[in-house]
Amino acid sequence: MFPRGEDGYTININQVEPGTSNQINKMLSAMSFYAYRLIVRSTENRLLNYRQLLHQYLVDMYTKIEAERLLFIRLNQKKLRVDEYIHLKDAITNGSDPANHGKLVILPSTFTGCPRNMHKYAQDAITYVRHGRKPSLFITHTFNPNCKEMT
Repeated sequence: MFPRGEDGYTININQVEPGTSNQINKMLSAMSFYAYRLIVRSTENRLLNYRQLLHQYLVDMYTKIEAERLLFIRLNQKKLRVDEYIHLKDAITNGSDPANHGKLVILPSTFTGCPRNMHKYAQDAITYVRHGRKPSLFITHTFNPNCKEMT
């Protein structure tokens, strides 16, 4: 896929100024690195021609991005102020032994798919119904482009 031997993403890549090629003292995120790789340009982007191999590449890079996000969350628990979360305090004060908990890593509600994120979305849905009205009609639409009426 990379015949010229281009480097892949590593965790400590510095950003580069576009005009002068000077390194900036900011680290490049995996998401922005792969977004740049996959952007459609006027020049040829050979990655987009690989079909199923591209799909496998995208899955691998997505898992790499998620692993980086989880590593950040695990290493920055103090910055995320997880010690203020009430559920952890409740677990310790209700007579359970803190030694049995192991190393607890709490995911923030901004992490997509975690239980706190799903709870936040459920609460939002309930708020919409409470401030608006109960939905009286739920409409779905299916479109078949090969139906006789459309052709």
